[in-house]
Amino acid sequence: MAKEIMNLKEVAKYLGLNERTVYNLVRRCKIPATRIGRQWRVKKEHLDEMFREKRK
Repeated sequence: MAKEIMNLKEVAKYLGLNERTVYNLVRRCKIPATRIGRQWRVKKEHLDEMFREKRK
């Protein structure tokens, strides 16, 4: 079972992007994320949903 909540480093690896690029996308609200303390967290299901919508 895949990890459901990822940090930005894991998101970058999952999407094949640079970690800084992912951070910038989160800051511009292009990737839905929640900040917990000083760290950003992203639900994997939100990423998968984003890409399903873009394919339609």
